Amino acid sequence: MGILEKFVVGGVPEHFNFPWHTGIESGAFSDVGVDLQYIDFPGGTGAMTKALRSGEVDAAVVLTEGCVADILNGNASRIVQTYVKSPLIWGIHVAGDSAFDDVDQINGKRYAISRYGSGSHLMAIVDAAQRGWSTDAMQFVVVKNLAGAREALANGDADIFFWERFTTSPFVANGEFRRLGIRETPWPAFVVCVRQEVLEQRDEIVSKILHVVNDQCQKLMDSGAAVDEIARRYELDSDQVAQWFSVTQWNKKFGSPPEKLDLAIRFLRRLNLVPDAERGTGVVLHEVMP
Repeated sequence: MGILEKFVVGGVPEHFNFPWHTGIESGAFSDVGVDLQYIDFPGGTGAMTKALRSGEVDAAVVLTEGCVADILNGNASRIVQTYVKSPLIWGIHVAGDSAFDDVDQINGKRYAISRYGSGSHLMAIVDAAQRGWSTDAMQFVVVKNLAGAREALANGDADIFFWERFTTSPFVANGEFRRLGIRETPWPAFVVCVRQEVLEQRDEIVSKILHVVNDQCQKLMDSGAAVDEIARRYELDSDQVAQWFSVTQWNKKFGSPPEKLDLAIRFLRRLNLVPDAERGTGVVLHEVMP
């Protein structure tokens, strides 16, 4: 085997990204000449879009709405493919001993967010808007990651926290959090985003990586042992993982549906989270040839 080409990918340390790890551990990436290095970003999408801007990573697996928003706000990166095409299901959490027992009570309260521009930030705004609440004076407390949110809710420094519901299930089960409700994204959960410079110089390598990822996703969905493997690796309850697995659909082909990205753009523009100029999916989407 010749010299492998280094390629750095960022992602959250969660079960959605299991196919990247199986691809690394099975040698599937090295078989196509790629030394794929995966970096965990507990801080989520906001941390990864920052890493894309700085060149710390070549690509990242990020939340659709966060990725679209950051590209429209100047990130020189492009979406190359939908990664998880089913919606992300966000849990709406409060501390276990909170006085709130209904979602209607959180209007005007303090939201813990990993950082501005993150999924926890954007989806709090999306949820408030879809409930007909004012989004002009929402209060946000930056907590960096899930660990920071646990501390902030426990100490009374914040009141509400949006995070993927299966990831937080252990903390709901032990009473640390209570889940008041859920909010599904109206678009695919995750996309693969690549720096524009990388696409211009190494488009063929990106294509090889996507082929491997798509194949690993297909193998995972076909695997009878996937639930047990994911539960063990991410220390989750097997029944919860089985429920999550049944509603999660990874994408297995190149590209991303433009109408879903357009929906995200329209929503972000309506909430004044991106510039108001009329810009469509041509700004955020790059077609990689299979």
